[in-house]
Amino acid sequence: MSATSGILLDDVTLGYARHPAVHHLSGAIGSGSLTAVVGPNGAGKSTLLKGIVGMLKPLSGSIGLGNLTRRDIAYLPQAAEIDRSFPMAVYDLVAMGLWKRHGLFGGMGRGDSQRIGDALGAVGLTGFENRPIGTLSGGQTQRALFARLLLQNAPVILLDEPFNALDTRTVSDLLDIIRRWHGEQRTVIAVLHDMDLVRAHFTDALLLARSPVAWGPAHEVLTAENLFKARHMIEAFDPEAAICSRDAA
Repeated sequence: MSATSGILLDDVTLGYARHPAVHHLSGAIGSGSLTAVVGPNGAGKSTLLKGIVGMLKPLSGSIGLGNLTRRDIAYLPQAAEIDRSFPMAVYDLVAMGLWKRHGLFGGMGRGDSQRIGDALGAVGLTGFENRPIGTLSGGQTQRALFARLLLQNAPVILLDEPFNALDTRTVSDLLDIIRRWHGEQRTVIAVLHDMDLVRAHFTDALLLARSPVAWGPAHEVLTAENLFKARHMIEAFDPEAAICSRDAA
């Protein structure tokens, strides 16, 4: 695993077509931290992850990765962004996690089949190697994608709504993997909606409502007062408003 360092957000504004979705966010995500990004719908949570992984360029400010590169970041998008109709077997989907090791057109190396088998076993999908991904349930698909993340062996892992519409057992099993990553001092950042789950399993939380509301230890961030403030900020948001003056300056 590559050496890790913190992710520094310096007055970052992210958005689409010059319309900000995240405003003036500053702070540091510490190396080896376990951070939940929470907030109402439309708060900019997924946008923030896309900025960190490099899919979106900041409208202003900067995102510093220290001694990391974008290749050191493993990213799991929302389930809706996964094309399950693509004709691919589970084995091949999981094997994509080895691209960093071999390159896009590199062949399988010695021991890779064992690594893939071990990853499938870790998520409870032994025996599913030849199943088309289109035949998997939502929970099985997410397990396969976590197996792919295991093979990426990245020091930073971004998860966008990883537990959406999953059964309790699958959530529990995937949380075990996240705890394993945390124990290995990997940096894990997850967009989540279940506040009870965040309080129980995540050490830190960033509460967004397009602008930052609170950031710190999860039990200090997820107060009734802060959650009410976040809802109010989203409800008061004007989608037709011009870019804020600090951006326009």
